[in-house]
Amino acid sequence: MLSRRNIRIKVMQMLYSMSQDKTLVVEDVIRRYRLSIEKSYDLYLFTLLSLIRTAEYANHDKAKKMAKLLPSDQDKSFTAVLAENPAILSLSQNEGLNDLFRRRKLKNRMEQDNIRLFYQELVKTEEYKQYSRQTTFADQDHIEMLLLLFKLLVNNEAYNDFLEDNFSNWIDDESLVVGAVKKTLKALPADSGFYLEHKPTGETVEDFGEELLRQVIEEDTDLLALIEPTLRNWDVDRVAVIDMILLKMAVCELTSFPSIPTKVTLNEFVEISKLYSTDKSKDFINGILDRLMKQLEEAGKIKKEGRGLKG
Repeated sequence: MLSRRNIRIKVMQMLYSMSQDKTLVVEDVIRRYRLSIEKSYDLYLFTLLSLIRTAEYANHDKAKKMAKLLPSDQDKSFTAVLAENPAILSLSQNEGLNDLFRRRKLKNRMEQDNIRLFYQELVKTEEYKQYSRQTTFADQDHIEMLLLLFKLLVNNEAYNDFLEDNFSNWIDDESLVVGAVKKTLKALPADSGFYLEHKPTGETVEDFGEELLRQVIEEDTDLLALIEPTLRNWDVDRVAVIDMILLKMAVCELTSFPSIPTKVTLNEFVEISKLYSTDKSKDFINGILDRLMKQLEEAGKIKKEGRGLKG
């Protein structure tokens, strides 16, 4: 589920926390990094759970209509198809998924008042009204309705506040979680172990992210010695903290990860600087890394494996 960009951002955040708290040692930061990875997976699971609970609220809605002293014909004809269709049932009745919800204590964070409000937003739409009146369905009908529900949720300010209140990493991880949930919905009805596909892998998390984090911490002095001469008229103390962290990460990646093309490294760190640093950082990072790449290549310190990886 996590791309290398997501991993780079998490490594950057760990290095920033270390720069702000001098009592932290390598193993403290590694533990925090691993926890941040778990939080990303929890966020994916929690987002799925919120979708399931919102769909299941149709059962509550049906019970309320049936409990009226004088239910209308419309009340009597109401069916909780949103909660009872095969697509959503493949999620809500998945034993392994429910076990994850329990073990990670995600169910305790789900508030009924929030779920009711999210459900009410859906039932106002013409698409839902048409869907609820249908008597025959194809699997795709249920999938399209769940995708619509999810779209309404992620565009709802209250829902975003709800997720951010429970997960501080929602802002950073939103795009990857949204992508993973959409992929899950489009593949419904779900296989029993579908959620394992989205669990962060050791190759990305450990072989790349954890190794990058360790190396930048352990080689901090050497990395600074490589970077400082390229700053020219810039005093190293005046360089933004995030910019220096990104430069150190980029140099480490250029010299220690032979399977990652140099252009990918350059482009990725420039893009991250746009999101997390100052307005001028993009040009600054781009210029310094361009100089550093030339110097490192001339010194034979950039060795890439595979055809075309230097380009």
